Order: sequence, then structure tokens, then C-alpha cells
Amino acid sequence: MEQHEGNASRPADDGWWSGRLHELWSVADRTQDVTGLADLLYDMLLRMPGVLAVVGTRWSGGLLHYLRGVTRSEPTPSYVELEREYGEPTAPGARHGAHAGGTDSGPDGDPAVTVHEMPELDGDLPHVRFLAAAGVRGVAECTVPLGQGGRASFMVGTADVSAIDGTLRTRLKQVAEVTVVSDRRIMARRQNEMRQVSDAFLAEASLQMDSSLDVEKTVRRVARTAVPAVAEGCVLHLRRPDGLTPVAFAHMDAGEQQWLGEVADGDPWLTDVLERVVDGGQGAVLKGEELVGGPFGPASSGAGRAVRALSVNPLMARGRTLGTLTFLYHRVDMAEDASRFLADLAARAALAVDTSTLYEQRRRHVVSLQRHLLPRELPRVPGLTLSSAYEVGDVSLDVGGDFYDAVPTARGGVTLLIGDVCGRGAEAAALTGLARHTLRTLIEDGSTPEHALGRLNQALVREGTSRFVTALLAVLVPGGAGFHLRYWSAGHPAPLLRRADGTVEELTAHGDLLGVLDTIEYGSDAVRVAPGDALVLFTDGVTEARAADGTFFESGLRTAVARQGAGGPDGFAGRLARAVVRFRAAGADDIAVLVAQAEVAA
Repeated sequence: MEQHEGNASRPADDGWWSGRLHELWSVADRTQDVTGLADLLYDMLLRMPGVLAVVGTRWSGGLLHYLRGVTRSEPTPSYVELEREYGEPTAPGARHGAHAGGTDSGPDGDPAVTVHEMPELDGDLPHVRFLAAAGVRGVAECTVPLGQGGRASFMVGTADVSAIDGTLRTRLKQVAEVTVVSDRRIMARRQNEMRQVSDAFLAEASLQMDSSLDVEKTVRRVARTAVPAVAEGCVLHLRRPDGLTPVAFAHMDAGEQQWLGEVADGDPWLTDVLERVVDGGQGAVLKGEELVGGPFGPASSGAGRAVRALSVNPLMARGRTLGTLTFLYHRVDMAEDASRFLADLAARAALAVDTSTLYEQRRRHVVSLQRHLLPRELPRVPGLTLSSAYEVGDVSLDVGGDFYDAVPTARGGVTLLIGDVCGRGAEAAALTGLARHTLRTLIEDGSTPEHALGRLNQALVREGTSRFVTALLAVLVPGGAGFHLRYWSAGHPAPLLRRADGTVEELTAHGDLLGVLDTIEYGSDAVRVAPGDALVLFTDGVTEARAADGTFFESGLRTAVARQGAGGPDGFAGRLARAVVRFRAAGADDIAVLVAQAEVAA
């Protein structure tokens, strides 16, 4: 760029101007460097005969974002970020004039130039003060529209208003036209880049939010993902019965986290804004005077002074409003540029939160229903310690088919029953209830295990279901020192008997599945249970639990059962079930364990 010395003695003739104008168009066509383009533009205007200073401003509404200026004595451009509110623009020529409220275009749609004498202008405006300090008496102003509803105003100052001739007006308009076209091109390129960045960010955010089905983890990931990638601060409120409640917040300055949390939790101004957005169902961007009265904006105190804009989007999913997603910005243009992007982010966040909420609700319902399919408590049987455990597979969120029960019998004995309905879901739950209650009722009425299993098989065949049922009944009758055990199996995994010395035996008894054939055979056998021995019944969720390396728990089941006795009789079943859960990395089946341990006489 040429030096400015000799500017007064070298007029900007038509040939020189045409060459520089062509250069300006070339730079505008190929660059996104706004600063370099502005330097060239201001240099051209400052070289015009009689020009003492050139100043440009950018506005949106009544908010002045920045000022850039050069003078004859200081040709190096100065740039000042202001972000100050000066009220809505007034008509050109008014005392408040010479800002972005000047005339945008002439009758033919071209940028229009207005001329002011300095006394007409508002001396409180920073760019007017800049011109006055340069000795300016006359001002030619051209205001043009920019993207996002903004405006740029160019002012050329001369020693006298009479120095503003037709040539200066024309050239100021030409520079303004280049600015408008350049802004459109730059905005188009930025929007394209922003779309690419936004798409990548939304994809990553979706992966982060969808990677957990826990509501609290999901909303915290929304906040952590968005700051500082999207804005300086983020707050997510969820709609609770008692109103909007902040559940996650983040700020780029760790020192301001507590402040933001306090503001989010009950600030009256913010609460009113959020409720209006929820009631209206539309996102909103607040800036300038719209922030007055709240904890944000220049008029506030503390950390909120740096906030220049606030965006709030409702979290809506499946026709329901779940809450709000709020972002804090230190630059107004960031909030304006991101409006559509934020609506998309809010929609994805709402869907993730809703999915997590529905998952949690359904999980609680499944657990509750599963508990109703199991006995509330086990009976007390003299000489025996009974324990049970049930772990929900909880992958498909369907009710499983495992069941167990213990029915006291005559002569101080007990009948233990355990079974498994093939599959999961509503039909499996119905058959689980049918199987458990049928067997329990028949045993309570005095039926033999063979008769009870036969009646259950007939009931399942009549149901015409495609599912089968496995079951095992074990009758323990006290006799001598310990108990006599007789058991019947209908296709169920063989139980284990842990002896008092720690050795483990498998009680094999093969039998047919229930609900498949009209007539079936049951495997049966008998054994003695001595004091200190433990009978361990379980479903196939125990044997089929699989570790990360593909190993099944069945391969170490006997060892695990042998170890459980060392902890005493109480909670034998619970300890074994927890060992299975710790072991498994795969396997969605439920786990049921029922243990009867013969007590050792004191």
C-alpha cells in the first residue's frame, strides 16, 4: 500500500481512482480478510482532495459494535470495539444523526449520501467526537445494509462542507457498493463454513447426548459440549411439577460457574424470560435494551456485564415442552448467526432428554412389575436359612421370565421352586405369573411336584403359546441331622450342592420342557443335605453371563459357589448374583438365585 505523505498535493485523479477501485473489487472478490479490505478502502477515501478523516461504524438497531477510523495526521487505521447502546436511529439531519440510521438508499436503490455540518451531529457519539478531533467541519455520510440486519456507516470528513462535491459523493457511493457486495460474499462463504462446522458439531453433540440413557448425564453433556464451542455460557432447565429447574450449567470461565448456577436457580428476570419462551413455544434472542433489568448486559454488575446477548430455545420433543436451553454471548453477532443452529441443537437435546426420561420411567416400571412377579419375602423354615437374589438384565427394558418361590409344607419342610419363561416382554411376564402362581397354589393345596408340573404343562399347552418354560422343584424335609432333598427338573439347569467342607456337587436330573408336548417326563433324584450344606438353585442368566473375552460364567460357577460359603449363610444368593454381575460384560438375561443352607447346630 502506498504511503500517505503528500496526500494534499496529489489529487486522486480519475485514472488513479479507477485503478484503485479495480484493485478494491479484486480484493473484495477473493478475500475474507475484512481488515485488509477496510485498510485499502479507507486509504482510498483518505487520499481524496480535501479529506481530513474517514470513519466507519457498524450497527444493529441502536447498538454500536465498533468504530474504525483514519485521519490525515494518523493514517494508520484505529479500531475500537464498543458494543454500546445508543438508542434507535433517528432521521438523517437530526442532532442524533451520523450513525447507522441514515438513509440506506436513493430512489434507484443505490446507496445514498447525506451531507452534514458538524454542529448538526450528536457530539456524544464516539465517531462524531473522532471527526471533531480531526478538525472536520463537513461530513458526507453513506449508510448501507449488511447481513444479519446490521448496517455500516461511512463518514468522510472535510475542512468545510463546501469541499464535498459530486466527485466525492460518487466515490463514497462506489466504496459503499463494494462494501455491500463484499459483505454479501463474505457472509455467503462464512455461512457455508458455518453450516459445515455446525453439521459436524451437531453430529458430535448427538453422539455425545445419545451415548447415555441417564437423564442427568445427558443434560450435563449438552452443557459441556456447547461451551465454549457455541457460547460463553449455557444453562439447561427442565420442566418439573414445581416449575423450571436448572439441571445443568457451564461457563467458559470456571470462576463464574457458581455465579451462573445462582442466576439460573431462581433469578426473577430470567425465570420470566424462560416462562415466556415456554408459553410461546418459540426461541428468542435478547440484546441491548432487552437485557435491561436482568443480570446480564452492561447495566448489570459482576460477571453479567460481559454478556451482550442471550438466546433461549424451548426443548420440545414429541409434542411436549420439556424445558429450555439458554446460551450467553459476549458478542451479539454470535447469537444472531447461530439462531437456526441453536434451534436444531435444542431439538436434538430435547429428543435425547425425552428419550432418557422415557427410558428411566420404563426401567422403573419394569423393575416394579418384575418385583410383583416375585415373592415379597421368603418364609422362615426351622433349620434352614433361605436367601434369594434377582438382577434385571435391563437391556431391552422388557420384563424377564425368571421366577422363584418357597412354599412351607407339612412336617416343617419347604418346597423350593425356580423357573424361566423363554423370552421377554408382556407375553413372557404373563406366563411367568401363570407358572409361579400355578405351581405355588398346587403345592399349597397338597399336590405332589409331579402333579403340579403336569398341571402347569397342560395349562401352557392350552394357552397355545410359542414359548416354553423350564422349572425345577426341590422338596426339603427335616430328618435326623439335616434334611432329605428330593428334586424334579423340567429342562432347568441342574442345581448345585455346596458341602460344608467347600466341595461342590452338581445334582443332575434331565427332563422335558414345559409347554411343548402334551405328555412330558421329569428328571428326578434324591440326596441328603447335611448341616452346613447349601442347595443353590439358579436360572440360565447365571451360566450364560459372558465376560469381555468370551468366557462364560458357567466355567467358574462351581468355584464361585464354593467361595460364597466363607461369608456365612446370610446373603449367600445376593453375593453370588453380584459376582455374576461383576463378571459379565455381555448377556442381557435376568439372573435369579435361590439358596437354602442347612444350619449348623450351636
